[in-house]
Amino acid sequence: MKRVVVTGSAGFIGGYIVEELLRQGHQVVGIDNYSKYGKVAKSYDDNPNYELIVGDVQDVELMTRVLSDADHFIAGAALIGGISYFHTYAYDLLAQNERIIASSVDAAIAAHKAGRLEKVTYMSSSMVFESADRWPSKEGDERLIPPPLSSYGFQKLAVEYFAHAAWDQYELPFTILRPFNCVGIGESRALGDVDIDSGNVKLAMSHVVPDLVQKIVKGQDPLHILGSGEQIRHYTYGGDLARGIVLSLDHPDARNNDFNMSTPHGHTVAQLAEVIWRKIKGPDVPLRLVHDEGFEHDVQKRIPDVTKAKEVLGFEATTTLEDMLDEVIPWITAAVEDGTI
Repeated sequence: MKRVVVTGSAGFIGGYIVEELLRQGHQVVGIDNYSKYGKVAKSYDDNPNYELIVGDVQDVELMTRVLSDADHFIAGAALIGGISYFHTYAYDLLAQNERIIASSVDAAIAAHKAGRLEKVTYMSSSMVFESADRWPSKEGDERLIPPPLSSYGFQKLAVEYFAHAAWDQYELPFTILRPFNCVGIGESRALGDVDIDSGNVKLAMSHVVPDLVQKIVKGQDPLHILGSGEQIRHYTYGGDLARGIVLSLDHPDARNNDFNMSTPHGHTVAQLAEVIWRKIKGPDVPLRLVHDEGFEHDVQKRIPDVTKAKEVLGFEATTTLEDMLDEVIPWITAAVEDGTI
């Protein structure tokens, strides 16, 4: 049993990570300040192997104390959102997330020096490949292609530089993981999100799967999508991502290494809309699409090479898009009925 600290433990991906750690018998300390969704109840809140600290990751003294008796640190706290969030909070995402990662690494360096902390696992993002000019994107391409144009993508690339620099100067071991388009339950309306008009429906999450589901559930017809609909994404189940993240903690070949974490299967946004429409409306209702103007940083291709994670870690994301949607659609439907989305 290892003692693992997870920042952003009340968040969307954080929830899946904590559940997987507990399922495998680890002790988990979560840190979250509820800044994104407000106070939320999690299935594991009363688990005897879970402790939640409501606090700010930017508090280096707090983080150093919490990490002093930890074996692993999963640095997941960050301001994060969908495409409209990137644009609405372009400066805050950059400034706040830099403060968060700097405080996290400062504390981890001190804890590692003290002797117990084995490694930091950094949650990066597929957005480091925002300016890719070759596909599929391989580990290492992020340093060969132009840097991301969005402040969010640029900051996530900076997270990876923090990881390498902390090793170079302080020999703080690391693993860098890049999730691609996480899909699952637990994502709700963020406290700071602004309403975005999409036809006759106002969106407040701007991640494509929950947004499409809620528009269809609310009766939008024709269905509005951003841009041409030819944008390619690899929708990856949160439970699969969590399994890969936890697998990497003690894997010897994950030390000072980086991995794309994703399903190998891609879909266009138009294909995604078709699958969701059929699941909700059935086979006989025709799908009509309206193409709204896209955002500036709406990447047209986000296609990962997942060979390294499979060959080195033995990790594969196996949940199909259809199975993900069978879990997500009822959850979003209930949230719409409850007025939380």
